[in-house]
Amino acid sequence: MNRSDVDPRSVAVIGMACRLPGASAPDALWALLRDAVDATSETPPDRYDVDALYSPEPRQGRIAARRGGYVDEVAEFDAEFFGMSATEATELDPQQRLLLMTAWDALEDAGQNPDRLAGSRSGVFVGNTRADHLELALRRGPDSVTAAQLNNFRSLLPARLSHFLDFRGPSIVVDTACSSSLVAVHQAVQSLRAGETPLALAAGVNVPLRPDEGLVLSHAGAMAGDGRCKFGDAGADGYSPSDAVAVVVLKRLTDALADGDRIRAVVRGSAVGNDGRTSDSVLNPSLQGQLDVLRWAYEDAGVNPADVDYVEAHGAGSPALDPLELRALGEVLGAGRPAGRPLLVGSVKTNIGHAEAAGGMAGLIKTVLCLEHGQVPACLHLDTPHPGVDWDALPLTVPDKLRDLPVLGRPAVAGVGGQGSSALNAHVVLAQPDPRHMPPATEPDGGPHLLALSAHTPAALDALREAYVRYLRPGGAGASYALRDICHSAAARRRHHAHRLAVTGHTHEELAAALAGTPAPVAGGPLTAVAERYLAGGDLEWATMSGAPGRCVPLPPYPWQTRRYWAGEEPRGGHRAPDGADLADRVLREHARTGFDDASGLTDIGIDSLAKLRIVVELAERCGQEIDPEELGALRTVGELRQWTRTLQAAGR
Repeated sequence: MNRSDVDPRSVAVIGMACRLPGASAPDALWALLRDAVDATSETPPDRYDVDALYSPEPRQGRIAARRGGYVDEVAEFDAEFFGMSATEATELDPQQRLLLMTAWDALEDAGQNPDRLAGSRSGVFVGNTRADHLELALRRGPDSVTAAQLNNFRSLLPARLSHFLDFRGPSIVVDTACSSSLVAVHQAVQSLRAGETPLALAAGVNVPLRPDEGLVLSHAGAMAGDGRCKFGDAGADGYSPSDAVAVVVLKRLTDALADGDRIRAVVRGSAVGNDGRTSDSVLNPSLQGQLDVLRWAYEDAGVNPADVDYVEAHGAGSPALDPLELRALGEVLGAGRPAGRPLLVGSVKTNIGHAEAAGGMAGLIKTVLCLEHGQVPACLHLDTPHPGVDWDALPLTVPDKLRDLPVLGRPAVAGVGGQGSSALNAHVVLAQPDPRHMPPATEPDGGPHLLALSAHTPAALDALREAYVRYLRPGGAGASYALRDICHSAAARRRHHAHRLAVTGHTHEELAAALAGTPAPVAGGPLTAVAERYLAGGDLEWATMSGAPGRCVPLPPYPWQTRRYWAGEEPRGGHRAPDGADLADRVLREHARTGFDDASGLTDIGIDSLAKLRIVVELAERCGQEIDPEELGALRTVGELRQWTRTLQAAGR
């Protein structure tokens, strides 16, 4: 495969994952977009009391809309997978919890085994503007403030991810308001180009838990009264706030091709820039600032703006900003554009709302999907074109139905724009991967092949087994991929956990049947010894075991075993100690990160200094007496803790 013509400055998007309103994964997002679904909904009561705050008339202290874009099960988390106790998970900002799971999903989608990345200078760049969970805790008063809130400062969003994955490179929060996540992508691209990082996670995270910003924006007239973003429409009256957690995995294109990664799209270039004093106020958008960044981005990408096929606009439904953005796109990308090939322009915000700091990342993932499918979905809620836009003069179209990207004998090119109230504009230029650089399809070889699966718990392994049965059977997503590629990807491109199964087969149907029955390798086959070693917990060099490596193909994602963790609620799902348990058991059920017995060391089960502070407070409340932290600090095992708590109980009677 000739790669001499690969631009060394280009960066590959090799994986992505998201949790968006109405869509828990990119495939679900595409279905939502393709079917022109409006995923906004009524504000749930666990955010705030919308009945008490809503007013259809602009009033100070009231919120203008009853709806927005909300992620389902925002309180759900697999604490055991990430080594957290029930108390830790409940105290931790849901933004961090969702980012951990979404980043893992993105790495799996990219076929990147985290164990092989541990200790590398891989980087994490997270766009984020809010710490609502921390703010709510601090508002409960001084007596409710504990050391546990150190875990919820915004700097911990990327830091916790870097710590869990053992990434040693940059770990940065980016806050430029609504352009934050695209600026995070820009910084990640610059880090990769400079050789600072071999791989980067770029993310956007936004989970509003307080109404405060909505109150401010309602008073400023920036919130849509019906809770819907109406980009380009005469009735555009502001934006609809939205949740979003979205992650992309980036690698230099040359490295991704050399490593056999799946190239979902290519970042050709990007640019960021502030409006400076080109507008009369820092909060007012500037046409000149947008023109500058568009020109810089396409210059950086080495792309003629007239060759761009689609732009995912900032597109928030602002009556002031929409006309400026459309005019800027028309001036820069319309110049020299062939007649009959208008620029397609859309906005995912019309489907899911505006996810603020994560809005650009939601748009970027949508754009990658458009490039993969060769189509642009309809932009919703555009009934009457905005009269402030000279639609006849601008060579652009906002599609009202699913449209095909033009086929021009070259990879399609798209842009993604973002604008922040910080006056910071960002634009990222994407393209389809060049088919000349892609490996040929794998030919069936007759097998047999070994499929190795694993999970953190028996329940997760059983769920994964069922997912692979569906994946492999006729009509499943795996039916279109060569069996060697599937088995190679599962073996060489996934982390292998403690709970395992292995089956062999010559066909997709044989593997599905083996998984649906009692999993066991074929007796006497050449792969039997490999399977037995794997099931016994052995580490194998999968990449060298099957001759020529298979292609990296999409696989079923890890089946999270989540429980609900929410401040003020008891965690569901069995964390509470059973009736009759002694005081030590009751305390450890909430604070230990693993199972335990009397011989277990307290540090070995996750009882660190912060957990001990929590336990001191809890024991003081339960026993009705002062507790000496030094006495607890001197204990080493669960058995010693058990004896000590019995003494406390006896003294308190």
